[in-house]
Amino acid sequence: MIQLLQSWRFWALLSAAFAALTAILAKVGVSGVPSDVATFVRTLVILALTGAILLASGQAAGVGEVSGRSAVFLVLSGLATGASWLCYFRALALGDAARVAPLDKLSVVLVAVFGVALLGEHLSLPNWIGIGLIALGAALVAYGA
Repeated sequence: MIQLLQSWRFWALLSAAFAALTAILAKVGVSGVPSDVATFVRTLVILALTGAILLASGQAAGVGEVSGRSAVFLVLSGLATGASWLCYFRALALGDAARVAPLDKLSVVLVAVFGVALLGEHLSLPNWIGIGLIALGAALVAYGA
């Protein structure tokens, strides 16, 4: 069990499951509510939940230990997250969750490209084929008849 909890694959799959639930629950929740208001409510819940986790785990003091460089990039990441969520909820308000979520997951393709271009990461040919298939799959779900 400890080995499972230390596996990045386990947490990534769990993230995918929660992301799927997020899309379905958000699609229902955004009905009749302005998408920006829905995003705000969701953000408050996330803030409360992560704050409670920090307090319960004794990590709250770690907030003051974040370096200036890390803080700048975390703030920028937070701004990108906020923009992503605002766009995602607007898309959910306008489209089907089953089509919005796969198109949103083109972020996987962009992360691969950005990781290679900006972070110097390396992907093998099979990795690039997989990235291409993700892009093709997202396009087929979003635009297919």
